[in-house]
Amino acid sequence: MRNLRLIINREYMARVRNRTFIVMTFLSPLIFVGMIMLIAYLSMLNSTEQKIIGIHDESGLFAEEFKDGAQVQYLNYSDKSLVSARQEVLENEYFGLIHISEVDKDFGKPAVEFFGKDTPGFGTIENIEKTISDKLTREQLIAKGIDVSEIDKARRNVSVEIQNFAGEQSSKMSNYIKMFFGGAAGYLLMMFIIIYGNMVMRSVIEEKTNRIIEIIVSSVKPFQLLLGKVLGTSLAGITQFSVWIILGSILLFGVSSFLGIDPSNAQTPATAAINGASQPEINQLVIDILKLPYATLISFFVVYFLGGYFLYSAIYAAIGAAVDSETDTQQFMFPIILPLILGIYVGFFSVVENPHGTVSTIFSMIPLTSPIVMLMRIPFGVPWWEIAISLTLLLATNFAVLWISAKIYRVGILMYGKKPTYKELYKWLKY
Repeated sequence: MRNLRLIINREYMARVRNRTFIVMTFLSPLIFVGMIMLIAYLSMLNSTEQKIIGIHDESGLFAEEFKDGAQVQYLNYSDKSLVSARQEVLENEYFGLIHISEVDKDFGKPAVEFFGKDTPGFGTIENIEKTISDKLTREQLIAKGIDVSEIDKARRNVSVEIQNFAGEQSSKMSNYIKMFFGGAAGYLLMMFIIIYGNMVMRSVIEEKTNRIIEIIVSSVKPFQLLLGKVLGTSLAGITQFSVWIILGSILLFGVSSFLGIDPSNAQTPATAAINGASQPEINQLVIDILKLPYATLISFFVVYFLGGYFLYSAIYAAIGAAVDSETDTQQFMFPIILPLILGIYVGFFSVVENPHGTVSTIFSMIPLTSPIVMLMRIPFGVPWWEIAISLTLLLATNFAVLWISAKIYRVGILMYGKKPTYKELYKWLKY
């Protein structure tokens, strides 16, 4: 135990005293906050920029239906020829021109064209199609002698209230909150594994290249050295990560207050849905946020975070011991990155849509993907026995991978001048 403690302390101090480590610890929050502020600022500019769109309506039915808004202004060029309208819109550098052809007596579909330098966004096209479609529908109903005003009076808006069988209500947008917590946790774990797992691997390669490892193994067991490197580097990573969170939060609050830029202005589907919600829905959303089991989320985040990181760090350390340079690691990196990417894709495309489906459940049990997928599932509510099975498999796999990695590490750290193959790695397990 004394040797293990010394190795952990050595690895930790070697990392935190490194000049690059210190610079990135304090520089990364500045870069991250700067990117957030830039995105928020550009989003604010985009929301205040007004597009000017011309309308050339040959039918005379639709021009008045297009109403000006905060982000769009419509100009009627119906009294001019199409050629003149296009020329004037082009000379004034307006966003575009909508051309609507004549409509037959049965109010069939007119030919609608949009002329512009750039392709309009989905929202712009959808608004144009909806405006023309609604007007055509009303004109057809009037032509058939149907009182449209009575239809408007009879129209009713229905709002579905969501609650479980115990009578607890929830917001329709609560899934956005759960998706945010789960997605952030899973993505955070993946980035931590990649960044600090590579740090473990480079540390092993550096010591092996400098032949320092030959001196160290004369007094320390390879298993203790492997475990000490993983623990020491992980503690350094957690230290750096904690500084990032604390310093980043202070900078984000200070810079946003000083510049008057609200980071929440960055438009996403979630923020767009929240902005369009009614006050009762927003109140229910706040209640859902406060009702989230934060203690459970944080506890399982720590457990899966450590389990996933130690699992992959042991693999990274074994790869570092098996090769002579970082260039030689490329042949072994894809099998490591693949489960991480797969876990993220399964999380965002399966868990969010159906957190208790077969795909989500299976991948939350597989040890190589369970730390990411299960972290994404937990906010949606997972039975305790599924978590127990997942953690048991993850813990057993950790011990198995650590044992295999120690076997490879014991032989690999003293092997030089030859690129190992998967077949040779298998042979090392028998030594």
